[in-house]
Order: sequence, then C-alpha cells, then structure tokens
Amino acid sequence: MLRTNRHPGLEPGSTFVIALLRKRWIPAFAGMTMVFGSAATAQAPAASPAPDYSKDSNWLCLPGRADPCSTPLATTRLGPSGYGASEQTKAATDAPLDCFYVYPTVSRDQGLNSDLKPSEEIGAAQVQFARFASVCRTFAPVYRQMTMGAVAAFAAGGDITEAAKLAYTDVAAAWRNYLSTRNGGRPFVLVGHSQGSALLQQLIAREIETNPAVVARMKLAILPGYNLLVPQGRLVGGTLKKTPLCSRQGQTGCVISYTSFRENNVPPAGAIFGIADQPGMTVGCVNPAQPGATGWVPLDSYWYARSSQPVPGGPISWSTEGPPPTPFVRTQGLVSAKCINNGPRGYLAVRTNHKPGEKWTDHVGGEVGVLNMFLPGWGMHLSDVYEAQGDLVRQVGAMGSNARSRTAARPAR
Repeated sequence: MLRTNRHPGLEPGSTFVIALLRKRWIPAFAGMTMVFGSAATAQAPAASPAPDYSKDSNWLCLPGRADPCSTPLATTRLGPSGYGASEQTKAATDAPLDCFYVYPTVSRDQGLNSDLKPSEEIGAAQVQFARFASVCRTFAPVYRQMTMGAVAAFAAGGDITEAAKLAYTDVAAAWRNYLSTRNGGRPFVLVGHSQGSALLQQLIAREIETNPAVVARMKLAILPGYNLLVPQGRLVGGTLKKTPLCSRQGQTGCVISYTSFRENNVPPAGAIFGIADQPGMTVGCVNPAQPGATGWVPLDSYWYARSSQPVPGGPISWSTEGPPPTPFVRTQGLVSAKCINNGPRGYLAVRTNHKPGEKWTDHVGGEVGVLNMFLPGWGMHLSDVYEAQGDLVRQVGAMGSNARSRTAARPAR
C-alpha cells in the first residue's frame, strides 16, 4: 500500500548546516514555533541508540526484498490531449549499479532527532526513490534525522548542534557498512533531497573525495533541494573541492544539483535556497533533463496526484477529463526548466507549458505553505524531485547500461 506524507521541506542536516541556519532559518520559521512550538520547549526524549547497519532491519530499502522501494507505483500518462495508458513500476532483477538514498526531512517524531521507527519516511522513499529501482539496486538507511520539531527549536533559540551531528553520524555509518559489506565493488549513484542532499554533500567531502578507489566507482550524485556552492563561473571548488557539477550528457563522477523556483520568481535577498551567502560564490545549477544546457528544456515529470499540499492558484485539476485513475501521473513537457546563474544567485527556473484548449493542467505545485502563506525564499522546493524524476531515472539507467556494456566487453581470464 502506498504511504505518502507531507514533506514541508524542513531540512537542517548536520554541522556544516548550522551557519546557514543561523542566518536564514530563524526569520523563515519564526511562525513555525506557533505550529511546532512545544518541540522547542518540551523536554526532548533521549535519542534512540545508534543503529546497527549490519542488521537489515535498520535499512528502509535493500535490494531483493519487499519494501518501500519495491512498491509498484500505479501511474497514468497525461498529455495535452488528456490521459493515456496506465502502468506500474517494476524493480529490476539484475541492475548493474547501486543507488544509495538519503531521504529529506519528513519526521514529526518528538524531540530533535527521529526515532528508528519509519513512518513518514516510508512515503518519502516511495515517491522520491522507488522509481530508481527499475534501473539500480536500492539502498536507503533509516537514520536519526533532524525533525521538524528541531527546526522549531532552533527558531526559538535552541542548540541543535548535537542533533545535527547525530544525523550525519548515522548516514556515515550506514555508508561505511554499505561500502564494506553490501557494495561488492559495484559502481554507485547517490540520491538525496533537502536534508538528504545536505548530508550527502558532507559524505562526498569526507568519505568519497578522500578515497580515489571509491571516487572511481561514483557514477553520479543527484542532490537537488539544497545549495551546493561553487565559485562564480566555475564548476567545482566551493562546497566540494574535487567533485564538479555535471556539464554534459553522460558525464560521470559529477553532481546534478539544483534548487527550483517558478519562472520570474527570483530568489529574494535572504532566501534559504538559490542565493549564496559567501563572497564570490554562487549556487550551482545543473539542468536535470540535460546537464550543460543553458536554455529551456522540457522535463519528464512524475507527480503525486493525490497530494494535499497547498498550491498557488488553488487545487490542481489534472485534466479536464476528470481526476486521474491512478495516484501518479507522468507528464512529458508540461513543465520546462532553465538554469539561471546571476552573481550569487543560482537556481532552476521552472515554467508550465499549458496552451489554451489543452486538456492537461495549467499549473503545478511545489511551494512550501506555512500558516496560509507561501515562503518565497523556498521556491518550488517540494517539486525538486518530481518535476524531473523521469529524466533523472533515465540518466541513471543509461549509466547502468554503459557499465553493463563495459563489463561484457572485458576479455575472459
């Protein structure tokens, strides 16, 4: 059964995030203390014991078993002429590469760190990561992420340093277990969003860039929804010292990173995403449909059509034909995207391509709604993955095919 839960995109992640939080999260979430205020003042429960990642029970997703990442996702195609064929996702049985996923902030658990009993985390993995199971073996650890209550606590002046360390410590421990006992020397792709992307940025800097043998196996890192800084006019040298932004189709060993904003909605001063807060830096942007592209590119999108998230312009009517017959719809070209880099600002501009008389919707969502308003500095954070999920899965699939071809071409010994 599909389980999806609200992801308001609240993502403090770990120690290097603290400085960003101090500058931007307090004003952005002053109102959040009205919603989650008790988390800031109540006695936080003791953190759960550190997970033992040698135990399969501490993994949300592993290959070859029934779990959130092997859940079939019923999906209907939607085009300008209306609904088309329906299909279900299917996990590959012999994928040539691995995908390691860290989910975004979704936990409403009490305290500053989540427990190890996944609830909202299940829905996040299903809607963001399960489709990748068609092209790679899926690995997703359960970790003691920073909760939405932690955000409220920080906004009220609380100290979240130890909670931030805890989240990264778990992800790093899961990675080491994966690499030493589960990877078997296979090529891999990293996938994250929001807090997950922030943690994976650190993981690359601390655990991957320092190990040339592991660097050689990292085919791609897909890290939308969190600022990755680079010097203006360059592809590497800020957040990551050796791993560049992807700049062409099929490039390996690079990062696809972007934060989404609706067309003509430029990240305002002080925005949480899309604007660098260090002199000479900008926020990296890679078009997820065509790395290296500088113009508008149509996106291959998968949308959860039964979301209860508020949407600018009101609830979405996906088609004039009525509600979709499945929980998900796939659109190709309903939205297009273009990378914008202008001084410290760097973001993925997104526009809708509906024309009069067409049957598909004329608007999509993605903004973060709090207390009957949308936070302008967050852009279309909630749609970072959905808007280009088909493109991202396609690129991972192509890398897997290339890896299989190279393996087959090696002479027998």
